[in-house]
Amino acid sequence: MLGAAAAAAAEAVNEALAAAQAREARALAAPAPGPAVASVPVPASAARGGAGRTAARVPEPAPAGRGAGPAFGLLLRASGETLIDQIVRSVAARIDDRLLRGGARMPSIRAFAASHNVSAFTVVAAYDKLVATGYLESRRGAGFFVRERPAMALNPAEGGAAATPLRAAHSGFEAKPIDVVWLVRNMFRQMPHQQMPGSGVLPPEWLDGPAIANALRAVSRQNPNLLLSYGVPQGFLPLRQQLQHKLAELEIAAAPEQIVTTAGVTQALDMVAREFTRPGDTIFVDDPAWFLMFGSFAALGAKVIGIPRLADGPDIARLAELAALHKPKLYIINSVLHNPSSTSLSAAKAFQVLRLSEEHGFLIVEDDIYCDLHPGSAVQPATRLAALDQLHRVIYLGGFSKTMAANLRVGYIATSVERAERLADRKMLSTLTTSDIGERVVYKVLSEGSYRKHADRMRGRLDAIRAKTLRQMERVGLKVDASPPAGMFVWVDAGCDTNVLTERAMAHNLLLAPGSLFSPKQLPSTRMRLNVAAMQEPAIWRFLEKELLK
Repeated sequence: MLGAAAAAAAEAVNEALAAAQAREARALAAPAPGPAVASVPVPASAARGGAGRTAARVPEPAPAGRGAGPAFGLLLRASGETLIDQIVRSVAARIDDRLLRGGARMPSIRAFAASHNVSAFTVVAAYDKLVATGYLESRRGAGFFVRERPAMALNPAEGGAAATPLRAAHSGFEAKPIDVVWLVRNMFRQMPHQQMPGSGVLPPEWLDGPAIANALRAVSRQNPNLLLSYGVPQGFLPLRQQLQHKLAELEIAAAPEQIVTTAGVTQALDMVAREFTRPGDTIFVDDPAWFLMFGSFAALGAKVIGIPRLADGPDIARLAELAALHKPKLYIINSVLHNPSSTSLSAAKAFQVLRLSEEHGFLIVEDDIYCDLHPGSAVQPATRLAALDQLHRVIYLGGFSKTMAANLRVGYIATSVERAERLADRKMLSTLTTSDIGERVVYKVLSEGSYRKHADRMRGRLDAIRAKTLRQMERVGLKVDASPPAGMFVWVDAGCDTNVLTERAMAHNLLLAPGSLFSPKQLPSTRMRLNVAAMQEPAIWRFLEKELLK
């Protein structure tokens, strides 16, 4: 059977090469359509050849890249990028930079292959990708041409490129007011992590890419039919069984039927808010807190109110006062490694929060996304409301975007059986299911046993740089109220409006996270969130020292 499969694969390659050669032969045999004829003056010397000759055809330009040597850059066979992708990236860049104009003819497959020392099959595959992504077009019998692209809009007042605000022109940041949407959009820009001290994630090189790649390969070798069909609304059962064991280690008892998988904690929060609140209801959040949910809840028609967050948890007196006044439906809280301060809830505060929940009838939504960055209660005190309450009034949320891979988008909800059924139905009606492939990959990583060591390494790296980074912060004029014993975030006081500081940082191509974004009130603040794992670039310290010590 293996011999037959190899023969079939070889036959397929030969057919592809034959098709490429046939296409190239047709392109060489048939002349390309000539460009439009333009009338141009003819010099007198040329006109002597005939009185009636007053115009000449514009000669067709040579194919793009014709000439000696590889016109599209050297290809690196030792690179982690395939030759096909290198060609695609190089050609696309030249088109984006307007070095190749619309209508320009590309080198023939044979010519490109010869000048870059690659096979015709490689060039065919690259050209086909460029056609699929809109960079090239294939003209039957003529070859490949750069696709005409719409011109960029011009500023009618100046007759030139559209005006760009100064900060965007200098830094490449989106030129919009600094708000939650602005920060989230810029966090997704393709820029080095070293230039994003306000980032909410660990550097990609800290994560275990090989483990994810190995798990993905293992999953792909399974029965292909499993990968082509829908999953189930409640989530991949073996993963939910694995999560049952993980939660048990945190002293949270949850059967698989009490767990619903989600596309990250973001979807989990949205599902909970949609299922358990109605427009006009009140949702409590920590102040400061993770900013994305403010806009999300407001879009559902909810009234979002912040509860002051102290070093050991919420301000209990304020929570009691506001709960009596507003009768909230939900209270969203980070018990362990609060974002943005990396503080954790004390046992005394935890019992008081549960008492108020019972007294005023609100559910507690415990967001524990940073769970695996905490060394455990045996090393540092950590009180989880779900462990005390056993999912009676607490809905527990977890995920792996911060510690495994954000792109997998795998999170989960643990709650009572009745609420889990409601949430699974809510998920089914909105998205049918979550990605079964992603859930299988996460299950593979968790069940292999290597994830625990990976989490240990991440915590060790954070511990190794935290103390030094905190000292540097104080040296440049940042005030740190308390040194967080774990986690990646530090909630610092810059002594100035951090919205203004963020504006200035953008001119240096640095992304900060100003404190105003972390409060539902969005008022100016002297606070900002810094990520110790993203503070290793000297340019960051030079900027802060210049701005804060002047």
